[in-house]
Amino acid sequence: MPTRTSPALATPFTLGGRTLRNRLVATAHATAAVADGAPTEADAAYWRRLARGGAAMVITGGTAVAPESTLPQRYLTEAWRPEIKDAVRRRAEAITDSGAVAIAQLVHLGRETLGAGTYYAPVSAAAVRSPREATAPHALSGDEVRRVVDAFRVSAANSVQAGFHGVELHAGHGYLLAQFLSRVNNTRDDEYGDRIALLAQVIDAIRTEIGQLPLGVRVSVEPGENSGLGLDDLIELLPRLNSAAPFTYVNVTTGVRNTYVPGMATTRPPLLEAVARLRTAVALPLLVSQGFRSAVDIERALDSGADLVGMARPFIADPDFARKMVAGDERSIRPCTGCNEGCRTFEPTGSCSVNPELGPPGATARPAVPLRLTGPGTRSGPVAVVGAGPAGMECAMVLARTGSEVVVFERAREAGGQARLAGLAAHRSGWRALVDYQRNQLADLGIRVVLGMSPTSAELAEYAQIVFATGAEEAVVAVPGELPTLTSTDFLTRCADVVPSAPRVAVLDDGFGWWQGISAVESALAAGAREVTVITPGNGFATGLSPENRTQLMNRLAGAPLRVVAMNTVSATTAGEVHLRNVMDGHETRLAADVLVTVGERRPRRPDFTPADGQTVHAVGDCVVPRRIAHAVAEGRAAAEAVAARPL
Repeated sequence: MPTRTSPALATPFTLGGRTLRNRLVATAHATAAVADGAPTEADAAYWRRLARGGAAMVITGGTAVAPESTLPQRYLTEAWRPEIKDAVRRRAEAITDSGAVAIAQLVHLGRETLGAGTYYAPVSAAAVRSPREATAPHALSGDEVRRVVDAFRVSAANSVQAGFHGVELHAGHGYLLAQFLSRVNNTRDDEYGDRIALLAQVIDAIRTEIGQLPLGVRVSVEPGENSGLGLDDLIELLPRLNSAAPFTYVNVTTGVRNTYVPGMATTRPPLLEAVARLRTAVALPLLVSQGFRSAVDIERALDSGADLVGMARPFIADPDFARKMVAGDERSIRPCTGCNEGCRTFEPTGSCSVNPELGPPGATARPAVPLRLTGPGTRSGPVAVVGAGPAGMECAMVLARTGSEVVVFERAREAGGQARLAGLAAHRSGWRALVDYQRNQLADLGIRVVLGMSPTSAELAEYAQIVFATGAEEAVVAVPGELPTLTSTDFLTRCADVVPSAPRVAVLDDGFGWWQGISAVESALAAGAREVTVITPGNGFATGLSPENRTQLMNRLAGAPLRVVAMNTVSATTAGEVHLRNVMDGHETRLAADVLVTVGERRPRRPDFTPADGQTVHAVGDCVVPRRIAHAVAEGRAAAEAVAARPL
């Protein structure tokens, strides 16, 4: 049943003369559906679908103001170019035609290259090296700074002329405007040594073009006591900036590159406790963002003084997030897990691990093809889905919504499959949110789920169509010796019992640096391990993760009793020791350990099955080839569509 409607988040709000239909804002993000610096039709389709889902205000991201702030791939919108105005207009109209207020966020990256090669020299307030870059930037001269001001002016004018209701200046996340605000980075002794001077000039210049249309400023609380732009800095600077150059609203978030999109280890909004203090400090409309998922947290932020609450990834996972939240139907929101996989890789455009409807340009959904194990069947009737992991539950949900009669069988005593297992690990609870959502949807749709049963061919004979979604299992890595040895799967289910009596944990990774080994490490530490050693035949630890996930992982592990032995494998064990062999020169060493955890190959689990006459049988997800949850969810959806296309 839907939960009660929140009066606060559903209440309209007036901002810069515009009426917002509720208090939920889709904050700046982008999908990289941009060609040669201009938004494509796929870009417009994305924003149209998002705005149609009920967001009150939609802020588009990834929009640069100058050539030196672009990347060679040119997937940032190049707002200074008047010749792309028609493409930008399509984007703006996609938002406004769907009832949302459209705001274009403008950014100059400054010294931050986003980890990509650039054609231009990085620039900043001073020649102070970013911790995320190998070299210091070029310090802008006074004339060069004034050209930056003009770049923002031109880009803002172009954006509004193309149909945006207003603009937002990105003065956060360590980009150029934030670099000038920072007392650590801005060491200038000219007029721009006043930390608000550049931003104030940009605001004044833009006002000459757009008048009193909405003009927001996004700032971020940077981590670390000596960051130069912490909460205390912002509370000092924001009132002074608004007095010198009035703006319409402030959007406050946290983090810098590689931390501003927090992974699933961040389970609550980082700024929630600071909202009341921010409210006291600023006398203009306050938008707070980052990490908001639930009505409880959104309501608390509004009750504490925020006027608006923003989020990005929840809208990527479910573009109807706002509509459902306003209606009090939080249970039906497809949850963002915080995995930072599809939405942060841009291969070739942004996607989402849990939202199979978000596809690359030219596709109406994520490409997925279920494996058909039989020829086209001749029977009509009920459908059996064997396996209640992400693929199987997604398939059953979609089938039920088409009116199909469907039954789900699951060999385990709980639904969830690999996602449930992954969610057992320390700092990986986001996967549990997906499992809970799918399980709730099965219940709400009235789907019968039979747990603890692996049906035989005879038991499945009554069903016209069958979809196998039986997942994968981890292979045992054969290591001769005496030391207790567990697969990473077994360890995750037993670590709380194992570690107290085996506090020195060795983890033999498979060399691919993915979450199986990492989760074993973090779970061992959470269970109180005295020492954890990662042994990998690869060249490092966590090498399979995205830069954001890897950076945040390393921040979590700082100070932990963790050692990494790269380019080694385990040849044998004896009581209290593992024997290592270097994969390059064969040199052998030993290290102390009480238990060995191995990361083995994941192999398809597909039961022996003989189809009955006329049955159609498909397989999806890991039981075809073990991959990511994104593949499982998309193939589950595709299988349901294939089944529903036949008469039932």
